[in-house]
Amino acid sequence: MEYIKKQNLLKGSTILKIAIFATGFSGIVAEYVLSTLATYFIGDSVFQWTMIVSLMLFFMGLGARLSKNISGNLISKFLILEVLLSILVSFTSLLVYTIAAVGGYYGIVIYTLCITIGLLIGIEIPIVIRINESYQDLRTNISSVLEKDYYGSLLGGVFFGFIGLPLLGLTYTPFVLGFVNLSVAIVVAVVLHRKLQKRQLNKTFILLIFSFLLLSGGLAYTKPVMLWGEQKRYKDKVVFSKQTKYQKIVLTEWKDEHWLYLNGNLQFCSIDEEMYHEPLVHPAMQLFPEVKDVLILGGGDGCAVRELLKYKTIQSIDLVDLDPNMTDLGKDNLILKSINENSLHSDKVTIYNQDAFIFMENLNPKFYDIIIADLPDPRNVALSRLYSQEFYKICHRKLRPRGVMITQAGSPYFATKAFHCINKTMNASGFTTVPMHNQVISMGEWGWVLGVKNNKISNEQLKSKLRSFDFKNVDTKWINAEAMQLITSFGKSSFFNKDTNTVEINKINNPVLYQYYLKGNWDLY
Repeated sequence: MEYIKKQNLLKGSTILKIAIFATGFSGIVAEYVLSTLATYFIGDSVFQWTMIVSLMLFFMGLGARLSKNISGNLISKFLILEVLLSILVSFTSLLVYTIAAVGGYYGIVIYTLCITIGLLIGIEIPIVIRINESYQDLRTNISSVLEKDYYGSLLGGVFFGFIGLPLLGLTYTPFVLGFVNLSVAIVVAVVLHRKLQKRQLNKTFILLIFSFLLLSGGLAYTKPVMLWGEQKRYKDKVVFSKQTKYQKIVLTEWKDEHWLYLNGNLQFCSIDEEMYHEPLVHPAMQLFPEVKDVLILGGGDGCAVRELLKYKTIQSIDLVDLDPNMTDLGKDNLILKSINENSLHSDKVTIYNQDAFIFMENLNPKFYDIIIADLPDPRNVALSRLYSQEFYKICHRKLRPRGVMITQAGSPYFATKAFHCINKTMNASGFTTVPMHNQVISMGEWGWVLGVKNNKISNEQLKSKLRSFDFKNVDTKWINAEAMQLITSFGKSSFFNKDTNTVEINKINNPVLYQYYLKGNWDLY
């Protein structure tokens, strides 16, 4: 009899620990899902991840405080909490995409979900500890419950990083969490049913069945609903959409033209992409005689490679893009292959799916004639480091004498301080620089900073040399001698340099660039 009693105690305690392990797992993944949604819909990833995680932890603490007021049958209360959590976390993405499609209150929904889920988890953990009091002494009880919660959080982080976001995406990951919570509730109800009154037990199983049907229905319809919500974000028909480990990639179509978006930000439009990619490539190529080796950082769409392949002297093009899904799209998607003229299949091209900074730091002894940085805008700290003095110094070292580097630099008018910061940072890294800009119809006024590894040439001499190019030796669609006069001119310097005297150099330990970028006049765009 004593043995059976001990076994029952062990079984009850074990199932509670499994439950708290699952809570830790789903809680941390819910934080990451909400943070990713906030980054995608609101922007500024560092701020959103910081606020979501901090707020959820705060309300977990508040929930723990409120849990002292909960009495009665704690197992019944625990099961209700698990069901509520399973429903809330399951429909997180679905709710946000739906609200985003019909109105502009998705930020409120995201943070409300964050607060509510945090409160429920905070209430749940002390309740499990109180239930487990009948199975273990205080010392063992608290340590074992918290231990399982933290272990679950670790597994949740691994799951989200390696399976959830890259494989299941924001469409199905929340439902995995929901079914985890619901499964735990079902197992607890079955194992500990003797501790529930018959009326409570009947209500509990009705609630569990209803929740299972609700989650199953949501799972069946989540993809079409989210596609509808995704479509509402864009003016044109979405023909490709994928959430990767690093970003959301979307292709839209209108008539015979296409638009590429990363995390909701336009990368190019097929109507006028030459007005971006030709200034990015051809001025730099004209500055260095007989270019043989080129490095592209970013540019997974293949358009910059297309322009480079117009030069017969080129022997190798190394393309470094973090996201393999982006380069695979550039290689295999029929739309992008048509736009980039199948450039990523050239024998001259080698693709490296690595972080550009790490690639440059660990680079083999190879040197380059030209480095083209076709990177995303520096809208967060992680991207800002690819525009830092430390990064530009590495690039400077990896260029041959008189080598050329050019980087896209955002808009000189919508983010003037950010544009000047990039120019100033490259200059401080040993480059003689010239800023350039162009009115790209679909993107607005856009800019680049071109730098040469040659301290014997002045900025004015470099500008004069750029203005002498006529591009008659290369097949271009837009850029010519007249265009070079325009894209290297900014009017009176007093207008362009207004309020930029205080602009600092962007460094890894002083990442000012992303702040300049976010505080730009983007509302005018």
